[in-house]
Amino acid sequence: MEDYLRELTDCELCEWRCGVDRLGGERGVCMLGEPKVASCTLHPAPPQSYTVFIGGCNLRCLNCQNWNISHFPEQQVRIRGHLDPEKLAREALSKIRSLKGKSIGADRIFFSGGSPTPSLPYVERVVKEAERIDKKVGVNYDTNGFLTEGSLERVLNFTTSITFDIKAFSGEVHRALTGAPVEPVLRNAEKVIEEAKDKLWEFRYLLIPGINEEDVKPLSEFLCEIDKTVPLNFLAFRPNFIFKDIRGVEKKELDKAVNTAREAGLKNVEWSGRPGLPGKDPKDIFTDKGSSETAKHLAEMEGCSSEYRDCGACLNNKDCSIKRYRLEDNE
Repeated sequence: MEDYLRELTDCELCEWRCGVDRLGGERGVCMLGEPKVASCTLHPAPPQSYTVFIGGCNLRCLNCQNWNISHFPEQQVRIRGHLDPEKLAREALSKIRSLKGKSIGADRIFFSGGSPTPSLPYVERVVKEAERIDKKVGVNYDTNGFLTEGSLERVLNFTTSITFDIKAFSGEVHRALTGAPVEPVLRNAEKVIEEAKDKLWEFRYLLIPGINEEDVKPLSEFLCEIDKTVPLNFLAFRPNFIFKDIRGVEKKELDKAVNTAREAGLKNVEWSGRPGLPGKDPKDIFTDKGSSETAKHLAEMEGCSSEYRDCGACLNNKDCSIKRYRLEDNE
């Protein structure tokens, strides 16, 4: 066993704090064993980078846009596997320095997923190997915010920039979407602003019509109370995964979200993505249900047995229908 992976024998990297021996075959909420890389690519979206997609995630979001990576190993997708950290570091630096890397302005390694948090010791080792070769290499860490305070401190120690995804503001909606409580996410968002604002690339909020629109105002007010200048980017939802039948968000809805955030006092707000993709309006699917109830009902239709969507306490956690979702079975 590599020394840097030893803490996976009693894993408490994220707020589930499962305490399982992942290397000994035990499985927590993320269902991961040894960290594995799904894929890597030069990516032109800001911050321009060589992006490393890590397999697996500690959340079970119904709207996940990388669901076949996030729900590895239950999803039988072809991945690259466990790569030697030094080899991956050299590969990343080579791609960043390549003609194509220079042409898009790539200047950092970007760890994404899924979520890199269940693989944090591996990420740290890759960064250490990269910095041994080039001390000036940048590092971006993409987080869903559901990590312990200790893990967040570790992330802040090695990152150049952080992209921070917030799925919802209210506890009810966040649980309905992700299967996890929102409190650790908001705690960590506040910590990043107060202790490492210079590293915050942006907060990202995937705007889903009829689901988390009502959370825009309270989230904006929450951020504004901490710092009016923090960057907030509303991402355009596209139909996908369990929410494959829900229509994409419209431009007017994104514009409204931006205006709402600005009216709350935030100074640095924008939206990005492709709006207007076709699908059903949530209110036409379940006219008698609110946003969180619609999300939970869609989960139930896919076999989710957790009424409150508490993945940490679910008795069927190890046999989760959401993680075993098959697109061909739902067409």
